[in-house]
Amino acid sequence: MNVGSNSVGNHLVDIHEVLHEEEEDKEENSNNTTNMADKADTRFNRPTKNREMKRPPRKFSRQVSLETGFSVLNGETSKDKNDRKVLGRSGKSFGGFSVNGTTGLEAKNKGDFNMFRTKSTLARQSSKLPLRKESGIDIQNSNAKGELDDRVKKSVPAGRYFDALRGPELDQVKDSEDILLPKDEKWPFLLRFPIGCFGMCLGLSSQAILWRSLALSPVTKFLHVPLFINFAIWLLAVGVLVAVFITYMFKCALYFEAIKREYFHPVRVNFFCAPWIVCMFLAIGAPPKTAPGMLHPAIWCVFMAPIFFLNLKIYGQWLSGGKRRLCKVANPSSHLSVIGNFVGAILAAKVGWKEPGKFLWSIGFAHYLVVFVTLYQRLPTSEALPKELHPVYSMFIATPAAASLAWGAIYDDFDGLARTCYFISLFLYLSLVVRPNFFTGFRFSVAWWSYTFPMTTVSIATIKYAEEVPSFITKALALALSFMSTTMVCILFVSTLLHAFVWKTLFPNDLAIAITKKRYSKDKKPLMKRWTKHSPLSFVTSMGKHNSGDKDGGSDEEK
Repeated sequence: MNVGSNSVGNHLVDIHEVLHEEEEDKEENSNNTTNMADKADTRFNRPTKNREMKRPPRKFSRQVSLETGFSVLNGETSKDKNDRKVLGRSGKSFGGFSVNGTTGLEAKNKGDFNMFRTKSTLARQSSKLPLRKESGIDIQNSNAKGELDDRVKKSVPAGRYFDALRGPELDQVKDSEDILLPKDEKWPFLLRFPIGCFGMCLGLSSQAILWRSLALSPVTKFLHVPLFINFAIWLLAVGVLVAVFITYMFKCALYFEAIKREYFHPVRVNFFCAPWIVCMFLAIGAPPKTAPGMLHPAIWCVFMAPIFFLNLKIYGQWLSGGKRRLCKVANPSSHLSVIGNFVGAILAAKVGWKEPGKFLWSIGFAHYLVVFVTLYQRLPTSEALPKELHPVYSMFIATPAAASLAWGAIYDDFDGLARTCYFISLFLYLSLVVRPNFFTGFRFSVAWWSYTFPMTTVSIATIKYAEEVPSFITKALALALSFMSTTMVCILFVSTLLHAFVWKTLFPNDLAIAITKKRYSKDKKPLMKRWTKHSPLSFVTSMGKHNSGDKDGGSDEEK
């Protein structure tokens, strides 16, 4: 609307049709070239003030409504205004973050477990998704590709597990952390099946060796222990191992990304040695009627090869340093990767290969000293292990006991060095037994099975020591430790059955594999950052800054 005046004093008004915002934008774009030419002709003819000449040109951008902004973020490309979703006023839909504590990651990935599936399976699912275009860019399953690359495929740093997790096996997420999967839903069974389930096999297979020793040892002949008990426990251990192994193979085939996260876990990486240790336990504790007098060396090669390659990987990281050096990732479960060397040395002596047994014993003993000193030393600046981690202290007694048994099997004599290792394990055992409150106050989990075989190993070493030093005290000690070990296994076996079939709480959601690579604080959410850059609030803030600048400039000129 233009206003002018003639000589008579009448005011003339030019009235134009009011255009919509879209039509105004089109008209402005079509008249850009003509306006540039008109400005060149008229800018010298019209009077201007110095104040207006010094003022920087304002750039007005079209204000985007809150509804439209979220429509763009959600990828809505519908041109029909009636199809737009109206933003709720409850606050729960604000940028995908709920006001009741539900994080954006949980809300966005609610029920989406495909991010942990195997790559080939995910690729087949992505290829069936429809292809859509938005602003000339082809987008196909951006969530499955971009977010999977950023949050799942990349390995999580070792220190991140210690920062985000707690519990006896670093399997509980802290309250201040976000996870990739929902906490209030029950996950698929394979995602809830951890590698710590092989701890059940460790406890049962070591019991088979114990009852074989009780039946065949001359020290315990007065008990008249039948070999049938050894045979029954051995069959039970074989059945449990087959069931757990097949289940975990299905998890490897369908949820390989979850397997990778367990492999990078500083505690669970040691449990990858457990299946092969169990196989060697079963070979050593096989009933005499079913096993030959001398085992075939191929058995040792098949079971020891995976442990040896894991040793190269784990010990190499400890030696070379970096984020996974020993002082960063050391925990009592690290003894499990060392025990595999001593068990392999025992089996090597059983098959008649004593030199490879000596080689493995040397590797295991060298790394046991390093792990023992690292874990035993507590600097003033180091944080003490929480109460939930107390059961893993039983791993301290398994390694020296296994070392004593391996030395006796290689040299056919329970000599001074074997007894030295045995006395170390016996002292550590007694130092933990006299503190019963040290192992109370936390919930049961399937990983507790891995803490039974250290007690069984000490019991077997005590029987060997009683054979070398027969006396009433050594025999009584062997029987007492064997009774305690068997009682603990029976209690855990009954508890496992109750949690599995009665209470159905044996396999809760495995939250440890769903942590994020980086910690997102409540004040800095990625989605919120992207939205605020283009929100109307930023437009208003910039306008306020321009206005304040103009007022300051005008006041300076007036002065």
